[in-house]
Amino acid sequence: MTVAERNFEGVARRTLLTGGLAGGFLFAFHLPVRALRVNEPLQPVDDTAGKFAPNAFIRIDSSGKTTLVMPQVEMGQGVYTSISMILAEELDADFSQVTLEHAPPSDKLYGNPMFGIQATGNSNSIRAWWKPLRAASASARAMLVQAAAQQWQVDPASCTAANSGVTHQASGRRLSYGALALAASSEVPPKDVPLRDPKDFVLIGKPLKRLDTPDKVNGKAVYGIDAMLPGMRFATLKTCPVFGGKVAKVDDSAARKIPGVHKIVVLDDMVAVVGDHMWAAKKGLEALVVTWDEGPNARVSSKDIWDALRTASEKNGAVAKSTGDIAKGLSTGDKFGASYELPFLAHATMEPVNATVHLKPDSCEVWTGTQIMTRVQSEAAKAAGLPIEKVRIYQHLLGGGFGRKLEPDMVVAAVRIAKHVDGPVKVVWTREEDIQHDVYRPIYRDTISATLSGGKIAGWQYKVSGSSIMARWFPAGFQNGVDIDGVDSAIDIPYEIPNLHVEFVRAEPPAVPTGFWRGVGPNNNVFAIECFMDELARKAGKDPIEFRRSMLGNQPRFLAALNLAAEKSNWGQPLPARVGRGVCLQPSFASFIGTVVEAEVDEQGEVDLRRVTCAVDTGIAVNPDTVMAQLEGGLIFGLTAALYGEITIDKGRVQQSNFNDYRMLRIDQAPKIDVHIIKSGEAPGGIGETGVTAGPPALRNAIFAATGIALRRLPIDRYLIAAGNKS
Repeated sequence: MTVAERNFEGVARRTLLTGGLAGGFLFAFHLPVRALRVNEPLQPVDDTAGKFAPNAFIRIDSSGKTTLVMPQVEMGQGVYTSISMILAEELDADFSQVTLEHAPPSDKLYGNPMFGIQATGNSNSIRAWWKPLRAASASARAMLVQAAAQQWQVDPASCTAANSGVTHQASGRRLSYGALALAASSEVPPKDVPLRDPKDFVLIGKPLKRLDTPDKVNGKAVYGIDAMLPGMRFATLKTCPVFGGKVAKVDDSAARKIPGVHKIVVLDDMVAVVGDHMWAAKKGLEALVVTWDEGPNARVSSKDIWDALRTASEKNGAVAKSTGDIAKGLSTGDKFGASYELPFLAHATMEPVNATVHLKPDSCEVWTGTQIMTRVQSEAAKAAGLPIEKVRIYQHLLGGGFGRKLEPDMVVAAVRIAKHVDGPVKVVWTREEDIQHDVYRPIYRDTISATLSGGKIAGWQYKVSGSSIMARWFPAGFQNGVDIDGVDSAIDIPYEIPNLHVEFVRAEPPAVPTGFWRGVGPNNNVFAIECFMDELARKAGKDPIEFRRSMLGNQPRFLAALNLAAEKSNWGQPLPARVGRGVCLQPSFASFIGTVVEAEVDEQGEVDLRRVTCAVDTGIAVNPDTVMAQLEGGLIFGLTAALYGEITIDKGRVQQSNFNDYRMLRIDQAPKIDVHIIKSGEAPGGIGETGVTAGPPALRNAIFAATGIALRRLPIDRYLIAAGNKS
C-alpha cells in the first residue's frame, strides 16, 4: 500500500447512526421542492413529537408526509432530487410525498461518510450516502412493516411495502405509513436489513425531473443572497488590494453624505459601508478614500511565484506511489520528458459571496449558502465570541459553490461587521472584491519522464509540485509529505505501466491563499497525464486511442468508455484542414470517462469548439438526466478555464476584477455536447466535477492534432499557436 493510500485509509470515516436524533436540533424550515423562506420561524424546534423518526435522516408524520433531513447541500448538482430518490427507493415511499429539510450543523449526525465532517464536495454526495442512506431507509421500512404485522398479528414476511404503505398479501389489508407512524416509533430498529436488488429499482435509474427546477425558473427559489429579514441593513466591504495588507487611514466624509448610508465600519483589515439598501452601501463604498498599509507582499508578482514553483519542482518529493523498478524502467527504451503548468483560478460563482447575520449579546444567527455548515458555525462562534451552541446556521441554496463555499471567510467577515450594527445585516461582496479576494485554485507544475519500449510505456516518473490544500483545510489528508488530493488521478493512473513512481512536492505560493476549485486534484494530473500520453503516442507512431487501448487490458470499464467515445465521435474519420480531435481518459471520482473534443484552430490561434463527445460509466446512474447535465456543465466550466482562465498577480494585487477580464465562455461559443451513459450495476461514482477535468486535456490534444503544436500550459496561448503556424 502506498503512502497516499495509507493516508487516505487513515482518514476518519463516520458510520451511520440509527439511534434517533442524539441531541441534535432541527429547524422548522421545510423544503418541499424549494428553498427556505426566511420569514418562517427562526427558532429551532423539536419537530419529532408524534412522528416516526427512526434515525437522523427520516421523519414520517401522521399524514404520511416523509421528510428527508438533507445532509448535503444543493449548489446546482441536483443532489436534492437524487438523494430523495435513494431514500424513496429503499423506503418504498411515495416520491410525491417526500419533502426536504436542511440538516443542522452536526458532524456527529450528518458527517459525510467519506470525510467524517459535514461537507459537500469532491463529487461524493451520491458516492458517500449511497449505502448509509439506503441502509437507514431500509431499516425504517422494516420498522413500518413490523408495526403493521404486529397490528395484524401476522408474520412480517407476509407483508410488503410500496407507495408509502404496507400491505398484507394474503388478506389485502393495507395501512399507510402515516397510520403506522406512531406504532412504528416503538419498534426496535433491525440490523442488517437486506437492500433492494438493483434489478428491482422503481425510481433509481429513471430520468426524473429535478425538484428544485420549477422555483428556480419562476423566481421563487431563495438563495443566500436573497435572505430578507425585518429591519435588515445592507453592507458591502473592501479589503486591501494587496494580500495581507491593513487599513492605514480612512476618509469617509464623502461617503457619509450619500443618502441611505447608515454607518462606516473600519476594522484592521477591511472597511465596510452599511446602508439602508445595497445601492447606498455600494455607492458609499465607492466614495470612501482609503489609505492602505500594503505590508510585505506589495512586491509579489506572478513571475516571482512561478520562478519559485519551478525551482521547487526540481527537488525530490515525498513518494506517493512506487511500483516496479523505476530506475530500470527509465533505462529501458527511448526516454522522453515534459512539464505542464496550470495557473491560479478564481471561482467566480454566479452568486457573489454573501452572508446575513443577526448578532445579539447572547446569540448569533447566520443565513448563507455554504458547503461546510459545521465549520461556518464554529468560525462564526469564534468571531462572535459566543459558545458554539449559541450560533445557528440557516442553510440556503447555493448559486454555485465550486469549492469557494468550503471556506467560512465570508461569514466571519459578516459577523465582524455585524458587531457594529444593531439588528440584522446582509453583507454582499462586489464581484470585484469576490474575484480579487478569492481562495484560488493553486498553480501546479507537473513534470513527467517516461520511456517507450515496444510501443508501450516501460517507465513512468511523475512529480506534482504545488500547494497542499489538505494541509490547511483537512490535515488528516496530508501526511508524510503527501497531499492525497494533490496526487489524485496520478497514483491511480489507468494504464498498465510496470515501473511507476509518483512524488509530491509541497510548494506554497507567497501571499496567495489557495483552496479547492471544482475538479480539485485531478484537474492538473489528468491534464498533464493525458497531454503527455498524446505526445508519447506520436513518438511511438501510434494513433492516440490505439496507444491507450494497448495499455488497458485489465481495465474493462475504462476500455469500454474509451471505445464508446471513439465510436460516437467518429474517431478516425477524415476532418478538414486545421481541425483536430483530441481524447482524454480519466479515473477521477470513481467514474470511468472517455472524452473527445473536436476543435478548429485558425491561423491567428483562435479556437472554435465544434463538438464534444463523452462516454461515461459512473456505475448506477441514480438520475441519468442529472448525470448528463453535470457532465455538460462541467465540460463548459473546464473548457472555459482552458481557453481563458488565469489569475495573475502584480505588486501583490490580483489584476483581474470582473467578467470583462476574467472571461466566461459565451453561449454562441458553446459546442454541441453528446453524453453517452454506459449501463452498469456497480455502485455510483462521482460526476459533478468530472467534466471539468475532461475538457482541457481533450481540447489541448485536439489543438495538437490540428496544428502539431504541443501546448504545455493553460490557458491556451493563441500567440504561441499563431507563432508556431508561422515557423
